[in-house]
Formats: sequence, C-alpha cells, structure tokens
Amino acid sequence: MRNWPLFDLRLTTPRLELRVPTLADLDALADLAADGVHAPGLMPFVQPWSDAPPAERARSTVQFQWRGWAEWTPEDWRCDFVVVLNGEIVGTQGLSARDFATVREVGTGSWVGLRHQGKGIGTEMRTAVLDLAFTGLGATEATSSAFADNPASLAVSRKLGYTEDGLFRRSRRATRATEIRLRLTRETWHATPHPTTEITALQPCFPLFGTP
Repeated sequence: MRNWPLFDLRLTTPRLELRVPTLADLDALADLAADGVHAPGLMPFVQPWSDAPPAERARSTVQFQWRGWAEWTPEDWRCDFVVVLNGEIVGTQGLSARDFATVREVGTGSWVGLRHQGKGIGTEMRTAVLDLAFTGLGATEATSSAFADNPASLAVSRKLGYTEDGLFRRSRRATRATEIRLRLTRETWHATPHPTTEITALQPCFPLFGTP
C-alpha cells in the first residue's frame, strides 16, 4: 500500500515472521487472545484487559491495533506486529517510541498465546524488533518492563542483555505491585550473540518512524 508502506515491512528470524497485520491476521490474533494469554491467577499487564470475557477480549485486541494505526505520527508511534510460526499466528510483538528522531530510544511490549508459551518464541520475536530498532532504525537504547512476579518476561530481557533500570509501584487488580524497568544499549546488543533477523521493505517506512 503506497500510503501505508508498513504493510510491506517484514522481519524474518530462523523460525518466525513478524508483519503488520492484515484484517484476516487481526481476526486470528483476536481468536488467539480469546483462547487465553495467561493463567487465571496471573496478571502480567498494567491494564488488565485480559480479564475481560473472551468475546470482549477479542474485540479489544482488534481495537488496540487499529488505535495504533489511527494515532501514529513520526513523533509518537507504536508498531505492533503479528508473530507467525509455521503459518500460524502465535502472538504479537510491539515496538514504540516518542520523539525518536531526537531521543533514539524505543520500548517493547508483547504477548504470546497461552498454548504457544514455553517454546522460546518470546525471546526470538523480541530479538526481531530489537534488530529492527538498533540495526534498521539506529536506536541507541531500548527499554522494557515486567512485574516482579513475571519471571518469564524478566528472563527474556536478561538473556538479551538488558540491565535493571529502576522500579515502579503500580496498582494491579486494585493491589500494590512492583514493576521492574530494564534498559538495553546498542553497544550491549551488538556484543550479545543472537539470531540474525532479515528486515524487508524498511526504507519506505523511514518517514513514518521519524528516521532521516
């Protein structure tokens, strides 16, 4: 699509393809969200959207993606990919930034469908967007965060070279919770072994990302 070149952007790792979703992809992602994102006793998100009934959870997944497209500017953007394994959508991985042209810092956020967890997908899909950020867009730092009782997410960050960068206190399900912030520099990223990501059709997207 000439006026929205993000639809042609692809990130390819040894096992995964990440792409900006089509409408059919959004339907599949919504169904995946309806099937479950985490065990009932857990809450990995600040906004407990996954507590909603399955049909509402599916609709909010689609609306979240549309909202990112509608509100996108080069000064404030959020690029959410669907993650595809063997032709099946297994989760979503986001990359976001504000004032990227000046600050050169990105953040990430993601989830993997409950039935696909425990297979190393979370690490591989985060690797893909970090390669996009550092190699493709010229970011200097990346941040992430996770609740202290979410060891799986924290383990992914630490494996990829992030270091702790402070704490937040959050209200989660009306209960006080601790969120750990993490930071990764470009120098550490390039010094850390990780699978290669092939980035396709990025150059036409540079103006949308605020990249010269």
